[in-house]
Amino acid sequence: MYSVRKVMVNHVKLFHFIYKVLEKTLSLFNPLWRFMGYERADRLFVFFERNIKGFLFDCQMCGDCILDKTGLSCPMNCPKQMRNGPCGGVRFDGTCEVKPEMRCVWLEAWRGAKILQPETVVIPEILIQSPIDQRRKGKSSWLNKIRDDQDVKIKEPNNG
Repeated sequence: MYSVRKVMVNHVKLFHFIYKVLEKTLSLFNPLWRFMGYERADRLFVFFERNIKGFLFDCQMCGDCILDKTGLSCPMNCPKQMRNGPCGGVRFDGTCEVKPEMRCVWLEAWRGAKILQPETVVIPEILIQSPIDQRRKGKSSWLNKIRDDQDVKIKEPNNG
């Protein structure tokens, strides 16, 4: 899986574009997901994410994906599950202190983010992430995002 993850970061522009198109396409079908029931739709999404995102990004099914912010390098692949940047145990050659055969996921995240937006990458935007809602673990992050976006639209006042 590690070698596939490296390919994703090396070709981050193409795969980020595909990722965003797929995410937007899935959100267009929100009325269908709502009609089906989010719990039932979640099973379908989880199957897809576990197999496709699992293979491509070594997805850990945290339920709160931030691949689009971290240059397609999943921080949940950190052996210490550091979600807000490297731990300080990064070796001089960029490898992980826990898994020396693996390059630090945060160095990969920074590299992928710099490729995506070379002039606008700001360290705090990448490193400051919300803590994971453990109740979402094992659930579909895409469906959670679609549902969260829908909740925000419902709560916004109508300015018409």
